[in-house]
Amino acid sequence: MGVSVAVITYNEEENIKRFLDSVNDIADEIIVVDSYSKDKTKERCSEYSQVKFYEKKFNGYGEQKNYALDLCTNEWVLFLDADEIPDEELKKSIRKIVDSGNSKFEVYDIKFNNYLGTHLIEHGGWGRVFRERFFKRNAAKYSPDRIHEYLMTDNDKGSIKGSINHYTYRNIHHYLSKMNNYSDMMAEKMFESGRKVNQLKIIVNPPFQFFKTYFLKLGFLDGFAGFYIARTMAFYNFMKYIKLYSIIKRSKLEKKSAR
Repeated sequence: MGVSVAVITYNEEENIKRFLDSVNDIADEIIVVDSYSKDKTKERCSEYSQVKFYEKKFNGYGEQKNYALDLCTNEWVLFLDADEIPDEELKKSIRKIVDSGNSKFEVYDIKFNNYLGTHLIEHGGWGRVFRERFFKRNAAKYSPDRIHEYLMTDNDKGSIKGSINHYTYRNIHHYLSKMNNYSDMMAEKMFESGRKVNQLKIIVNPPFQFFKTYFLKLGFLDGFAGFYIARTMAFYNFMKYIKLYSIIKRSKLEKKSAR
């Protein structure tokens, strides 16, 4: 038995070395599926003997993650993003489970510590988050969703000691670019599922999202970082709904012109 660490990447030159250094001592293999990065992600990965580097066109997070999962050869998989770092306690817990060969569970929830820069976010919906990231390879698959994919499993989930430190913020350009891409994919997903939107919702939803994140979920207790998160979440909602609105209008015009 061993551990396959899996990650999907695109232009992760600034994160990938820290990531690979953090998992190098626990991984029997590191599966990297890259979406043809334009930076030095590939070159950085070539410096590590455990890395098996693959390239695949990105068609959505669910498909990309399942492709990476299919490439894993060990019984256990730790699936991370390049900006997620397992702490030492988590790595010890994983090795203990793998070495025992007799685990009660096949899927484990892991606690996330979300950071904005160096600030640990504890409120606004970002604190005390658990996600399934460690599991037996044949016990789970990712949903085919283009965005907001989730792990599908019929197994009971256990908890594990240790945490994943998630460093969300690289710089403002990267953060806005990420939000722009996410809102594109989310608008397309909502359109495909038949979601509707009107101008009132576009106007009302973003300020309500800010209120919910900053006040109802106590984001203000995180100081300026909490304010920043609430503002960006509101802006993200505005973008996804205005893009959905544009897609719907364009679709209606195309149907009219086709008659």
